[in-house]
Amino acid sequence: MNNVKNSVKVAVVQAAPVIMNREATIEKTITLIQQAAEKEAEVVVFPEAFIPAYPRGLTFGFVVGSRTMEGRKDWQRYYENSVPVPSKVTDILGEAARKAGIYLVIGVIERDGQGSNCTLYCTTLYFGPDGKLLGKHRKLKPTGSERLIWGEGDGSTLAVVDTPYGKIGGLICWENYMPLARTAMYSKGVTIYIAPTADSREEWQATMRHIALEGRCFVLSCNQFVTKDMYPTDINYYDDLKSQPEIMCSGGSTIISPFGKYIVEPVYNREDILIADLDLGEVIQSRLDFDVMGHYARPDVFELIIHE
Repeated sequence: MNNVKNSVKVAVVQAAPVIMNREATIEKTITLIQQAAEKEAEVVVFPEAFIPAYPRGLTFGFVVGSRTMEGRKDWQRYYENSVPVPSKVTDILGEAARKAGIYLVIGVIERDGQGSNCTLYCTTLYFGPDGKLLGKHRKLKPTGSERLIWGEGDGSTLAVVDTPYGKIGGLICWENYMPLARTAMYSKGVTIYIAPTADSREEWQATMRHIALEGRCFVLSCNQFVTKDMYPTDINYYDDLKSQPEIMCSGGSTIISPFGKYIVEPVYNREDILIADLDLGEVIQSRLDFDVMGHYARPDVFELIIHE
């Protein structure tokens, strides 16, 4: 970490996409990037599945053993608004990062760009201040019904990005409950740990604080704020939402120090941009008595093998 700067200003964007509308969501994304840059942010983080949506509450017509044509059409709409990587969409996002002079981390639903493949992945993209796409991470294990609409990632996209502020990387939502996946991130030297999520439960906060303490790293947890009236009403399975609360995702985005303390406490029930100045020296200070991959490791007892 000899060439790492002493501090960095970060922005965690808690917002909703324009659900199922990629182009409108990109426009909103660019506006939010500009707002974060005006606050002098150098690293800007967006939630899981921000483009085109985390489809909370939708069934896509699935029940065990059968599917419906109406549900397939809803899924086609989701597919058509997803993001090939690379593509014109990633070029636009990269250009927004370049103009703002930031490192951009954003969750997208990635469409497999190989020929006519129709697999979608829940993916985190990393862009540099030069506009280049520096890395991507595909969610290793979609949770619950997510498995019906997203494929599984593999070890080849356990992305960590070198920056002047240390190494940035992380996991998506409930991947953070996978101990070996976390250990893989720690083994790569992560100092700013990104956790885009769709989980707004109080229990999630315990997980984020634990990771900060376990990894002795800064944790940036980023969630959406979504209300039911944000959904387009012409989805075939719009009636699926009738049983949902008016606030479908309350947020809970937060920024946590390597000592497990809140730098910015969780924000709920509104869209917001969380801003914090991170003292990068705290990473070193915190590892005086616990360095999970250093002096507190026991490689003579435990061994991690990552298939990349």
